[in-house]
Amino acid sequence: MSHDDQYGGTGPAHGEVGGTGQTRTRLPDSPSDLYPGPRRGPRPSRGLITVVGVVVLLIAAIAFANQNQDSPTTPGSTKSPTTTSTAATGTTPVDGKNGTIPRGFAHDEQGAQSAAANFAVALGSDGMFKADSRHTIVDAIYTPDAAARLKGPQDAAYSAAFLAKLGLDVNGNPPQGSTFVTRAVPVGTRVDSFSPGGAKVSVWYTGLIGMSGDKSTNPVRTSWYTWAFDLAWSGGDWKVTADSQHEGPAPVPGDVAAAPSDDISKAIKEFGGFTYAR
Repeated sequence: MSHDDQYGGTGPAHGEVGGTGQTRTRLPDSPSDLYPGPRRGPRPSRGLITVVGVVVLLIAAIAFANQNQDSPTTPGSTKSPTTTSTAATGTTPVDGKNGTIPRGFAHDEQGAQSAAANFAVALGSDGMFKADSRHTIVDAIYTPDAAARLKGPQDAAYSAAFLAKLGLDVNGNPPQGSTFVTRAVPVGTRVDSFSPGGAKVSVWYTGLIGMSGDKSTNPVRTSWYTWAFDLAWSGGDWKVTADSQHEGPAPVPGDVAAAPSDDISKAIKEFGGFTYAR
């Protein structure tokens, strides 16, 4: 969740990072129970789903701001990965970019998973905390109808008070000498349903969020979430119609000592992100 370079753009010191032509791995399926089998009641309206998506989009940041220590929930296991789930497929992930966001995903399950992974990266970036770049990201990722419904509630959610809790000013900028860190790093993707016209894809990811700096009282920390995307094949590419997320599954923390804030700030500037592909 840094700047353009983390989803296929250019970084400050590394050029094109993670674009096409790079080594790609196919991640294993991770089990979850997002869509259980029991009978469902009436479906909510699309407008309601979109508004709910706005709220859940801010879960990670709100949890950081309030220093929430609640234990994450872990979805139950339903199936095992196949023996070839980590094999590279050789399929080109994208054929272009929409600004800094990859576009031109394949019209198949693999393309839907690649799209969802890259959308999670863009939606978890620091661009979401500034109005202009947020609108650009939303227009690039969502269908036109969904984007139109989403912008107003999002602008209200990213209020000055909310930004202040994160240590940012009203324009989403950190204090001088500090670095605001926010990234989503996909660990795996799973297709929950697929048809030529639409798909439901879940992305399991770890997130980084916090303020790095000598005077920071909110150090950079990690989180684990699963992000579910409803995708539609629209205008020759995959677009989001609705999304939601929940905590976990989270692994047991390791014993690696936390790095000082200077090292974190340096790493964020030196290590660019990737264009993700299934």
